[in-house]
Amino acid sequence: MMACVLRRLAFTVLAFAGTAAGAHNFHMGIADISYNERTGNTEIVHTYTSHDVSTLLTNLYGRNFDLGQADSEQPLRRYVEKQFRLAGPDDKRLPLQWVGVKADADSVVIFQEIAGTKLKPGTRIHNALLIDFLPSQKNTVNLQTDGTVQTLVFDQDSIDQTAR
Repeated sequence: MMACVLRRLAFTVLAFAGTAAGAHNFHMGIADISYNERTGNTEIVHTYTSHDVSTLLTNLYGRNFDLGQADSEQPLRRYVEKQFRLAGPDDKRLPLQWVGVKADADSVVIFQEIAGTKLKPGTRIHNALLIDFLPSQKNTVNLQTDGTVQTLVFDQDSIDQTAR
């Protein structure tokens, strides 16, 4: 009788472990880019899974990171500024300013802006965030200009795209 109970318990634990491991097989991020009429700035808000970002930073820098601590922001900033950029239709890189980061157990939210600039059609977006680390990573960018939203999806085959 005890062996039967232990087998059932082991089966249940393995079943839940398999479900938990499979729950994070899809790696994704999202960025919203919009113009703020009130401030005159273009605002960029990125959201990624905390586990993916902390694992990436650990892999890059060889130590564990607590994304809620101030000492993790600078390494994250260096990585984001290398892997995400915008260029105008003239191919000139736009000056993204780091605003900050907010992290909890589930997600990392990164804030950037371009002061006094409204994006124009033909703006080029380079988004390789986490794609270099996770081959299955997909990044969605929702770009809002003049009330319309354009959605772009970035992956290993498409890290550079042009806004309409």
